Amino acid sequence: MSKRIIILGGIVLFVVLAWTTAWFVLAGVIRSNVEAQASNDGVTAPRLACGNLDIRGFPFRFDVYCTEGLIQSGDIAVALPLIRASVRVYAPTHMLVSAEGPLDFTDAFTGTRNRVAWTTLDGSIRLTDWRIARLSVAATDLVWSDTLVGETVVAQTPLAELHLLDIPEQHDAERGLAALAGYLRTEGVSYPGMTLTDTNAELELELTAVPNDVRSWSDPALLPTWQANDGELRVVSLRGSDADAQLTAAGGLRLDQAGQVNGQIDIQSTGVAERIGPLLEEPWRTLVLGVPAPDGSYTNQLNFESGTILSGLVPIATIPPLF
Repeated sequence: MSKRIIILGGIVLFVVLAWTTAWFVLAGVIRSNVEAQASNDGVTAPRLACGNLDIRGFPFRFDVYCTEGLIQSGDIAVALPLIRASVRVYAPTHMLVSAEGPLDFTDAFTGTRNRVAWTTLDGSIRLTDWRIARLSVAATDLVWSDTLVGETVVAQTPLAELHLLDIPEQHDAERGLAALAGYLRTEGVSYPGMTLTDTNAELELELTAVPNDVRSWSDPALLPTWQANDGELRVVSLRGSDADAQLTAAGGLRLDQAGQVNGQIDIQSTGVAERIGPLLEEPWRTLVLGVPAPDGSYTNQLNFESGTILSGLVPIATIPPLF
């Protein structure tokens, strides 16, 4: 009996030592991969640098703590006090993330400086065979401020959430294509610049014919491939309202072989034209929202033809080719 106990104890000890070694080896690989992001040029690939990088969670998690994080892409720089990412050993395709604010955003080209603060900011991403099953981000007590001169509140909301979900019935395994449903919701938005108070908004989208392997999303040919697969961005529903105004919109957009946007968006609104008067002067306000009906409502259709945005037959703006 004692011999069996010794053998069993030896096996347990071996497993513990083997897993301990494996955990620290994997933690080292994670550290190397994160630190490698700091060597990116910030132009062809975004650069992520951490003032301090720590990996915890032994034995059943990998918790990555990046303090004084800095993300740079071109002229854009984003600074965060703390970014956390966690993966459980027994669920390696499910990552939990969170961040502590405030986030400081600077644009060296325009000279703008902004800050976004929050109470909680949490997210998660779950993959199935490298295909997005669900991606979610939720934040509470968001406050966006302009910090170029002093600190002026631009907008705030007690709740904002974003979800991206796989649409299983549209998955094309043979062609390696997936479809995603997006949902964005905000509550109680306050935006003094447009005199918005206690405004609620919801946006529902569908994105079809995207590569089902997220590892290919960094491919420079992603947009041409999406176009060749007849991909579409569908605005299923956009709804926004407060006590005095409401707006709805729906439509769809595609790219042609030259990378130019085509499609249409239908817009209906009440009370919005009067609200945005100081920000969008005539004739642009009518070209975007349309002519008022006797009941005070507005209806219009924006058409996108080869990168040109038209209100009816009148061109009002252009979008450069996306590839």
